[in-house]
Amino acid sequence: MLMPTAISCGNKKTEAAGKNMGIETIMNRKSVRSFTGEKLSEEQIETILKAAMAAPSAMNYQPWSFVVVTDENVIAENFAKAPRSEMFTKAGAIFVVCGDTTMTMPPREDPNGTPVTTESKFWHEDLGACTENLLLAVEALGLGGVWTGCWPAEERYLPLKEALGLPETVVPYAVVPVGVPAGDDQPKDKWNPSKVHRNHW
Repeated sequence: MLMPTAISCGNKKTEAAGKNMGIETIMNRKSVRSFTGEKLSEEQIETILKAAMAAPSAMNYQPWSFVVVTDENVIAENFAKAPRSEMFTKAGAIFVVCGDTTMTMPPREDPNGTPVTTESKFWHEDLGACTENLLLAVEALGLGGVWTGCWPAEERYLPLKEALGLPETVVPYAVVPVGVPAGDDQPKDKWNPSKVHRNHW
C-alpha cells in the first residue's frame, strides 16, 4: 500500500484516519532540492511509478512513459551541467516523465485497414496529473523530490530527448529528481480564499 487507506470493516474512525492521511500527504508535499545521495530501492521506484500511472487520463489513453535514470555516467553526461546540478547528482533516482504527443484512435482505420494516428490533444493535461501523482507518492514514502520544467521549452527538452533516445513522437515533459532529503524542507501554506469564486467570478 502506498498510503493508509480506509479498511472496509465499518469502522468510521479507521476510515476517517485513512482519509486524513491522504489529505496530509497532499498538504505536506514540498519541493526538495537537496539529497543525501542514497540510492532508491527498486521497490521504491516501482511504487512511485505505479502511483504515477494511477493518474486520470483523457479517454484513458495513458500517454505517459518514464525513463528512470540511476546510472552515474548518464547523470553526469546529461544533468551535471544543469543549473543547481547537485540536486540531480545527489538524487537517489531521476524520473523523466515523457509524453506521447500522438494517439491511435480505434476503431478508425484508413482504407488500407491501418489504424489512424492523430494528435493527442490532452496529453499534457494527463502528464501534469501523472507528475503530481508521482510527487505525492514521493511524499508518502518519506522521500523528497522536485518538479523541474522541461516541455515546452525547446532548449530544455530537445537535447534531453536526443540524449535519452526517445521516439519521434515522445517528448520529455518533466524531470523529477527524487531522493532522501538532506535538509528539513517544509511545505508552504498556499491557501488563499481570495482565489475562490462561488457561482460566478
